[in-house]
Amino acid sequence: MLKIGIFGVGHLGKFHLNNWKEISDVEILGFYDPNDDAAAEVSEKYQLPRFLDPDALIDASDAIDVITPTNYHFEVCEKAIKKGKHVFVEKPLAHTMEEARQLVKLTAESGVKVQVGHVERFNPAFLALKDVQLQPMFIEVHRLAQFNPRGTEVSVILDLMIHDIDIILSIVKSDVKSISASGVGVMTETPDIANVRIEFHNGCVANLTSSRISMKKMRKMRIFQKDAYIGVDFLNKKTEIIKLKEPRDSNVFAFDIETPTGKKTIAVANPAVPEVNAIKKELEEFADAVRNNTRTIVSEMDGLMAMDVAHKILSKIGHNVITHP
Repeated sequence: MLKIGIFGVGHLGKFHLNNWKEISDVEILGFYDPNDDAAAEVSEKYQLPRFLDPDALIDASDAIDVITPTNYHFEVCEKAIKKGKHVFVEKPLAHTMEEARQLVKLTAESGVKVQVGHVERFNPAFLALKDVQLQPMFIEVHRLAQFNPRGTEVSVILDLMIHDIDIILSIVKSDVKSISASGVGVMTETPDIANVRIEFHNGCVANLTSSRISMKKMRKMRIFQKDAYIGVDFLNKKTEIIKLKEPRDSNVFAFDIETPTGKKTIAVANPAVPEVNAIKKELEEFADAVRNNTRTIVSEMDGLMAMDVAHKILSKIGHNVITHP
């Protein structure tokens, strides 16, 4: 039985609690949260003990789940890792690059498992591509959300865009060559809207747009490669592949088009999208990595690399952010 301690029972923390309760061979020992109102609500609803001493909860646990505000990630994770405890921590990995690098160093020295909560890796629409060979040449991403005061302690880059940065790094598998970016602060003192262009050494180019002051929600990624166009709708859990038809392509919609070099057959496929709860899936995978002593799917290094690109983007935006009075 894997003993889990929960740090932070706010909005997202409650989602984690609900999903941990559905995972087999896991015992939730209790939680730590300095907010008395939130703690009282969770204690009553979930019949879980509230720990007033974070060290006591870490000591009693095999692993901890950190869903605190970002500026507390390092403090909690550092204590747990130094005590030899496994850690699941929400994205971003830490508040600063120095903190993130220190957590990576501590993890390597201790040998514990650390997983970062880049939950879109477990989105059913993205999981539908697990058997597709991805060799992107160009990627276009739009991630738009309505304004919510929760999470605004960080910029839209570290709040929303970092999801797409992580996915892009996982599929491009090449070092970043250059970054250009612009951002606008509207509701907060950090960028609430941003547009970024990332060029990779292998020639791939990614354009990312993120906004947290949109009237409508959108979470779409379009992947263009030599043999296919791939559309991933993270919000509506849909995936589409348009490509030249091959003999192995069966049970797909196909049509012919005339080209200067002759007739081509285009196939349109909608890969099976698994019925998966992304948060539950990422927590299950973390628990399995701890039990089986295997690499976590989104490791501390993945978290560091995503943060590194995100902070380089913020550096590019720098003092050129336009803020409205």
